[in-house]
Amino acid sequence: MHGEYKVPGGKLVVADLDVTDGRLADVRISGDFFLEPDAALDAINQALCGLPAGSSEAVLTAAVEGALDAGVSMYGITPEAVAVVVRRAVDAGTAP
Repeated sequence: MHGEYKVPGGKLVVADLDVTDGRLADVRISGDFFLEPDAALDAINQALCGLPAGSSEAVLTAAVEGALDAGVSMYGITPEAVAVVVRRAVDAGTAP
């Protein structure tokens, strides 16, 4: 499944993922944004894997926020933007 979201005033965020047994799997967030440290992206991807595919944007946002250490800097992206793009990917992949 694939979704894209252009953050207003920010950068492009892309989600590629699978849904297995109703849960997010193999989540890969990418785009033209920046994260410091780089390892924060792996933490975001891991935090989203295993969540129910029907999770709301609020639940997805909370998972991303919970995965980020206090010292993480996000440029051109927000936890909410990640939630939006994940929902877009799931919704596009399950549309009739």
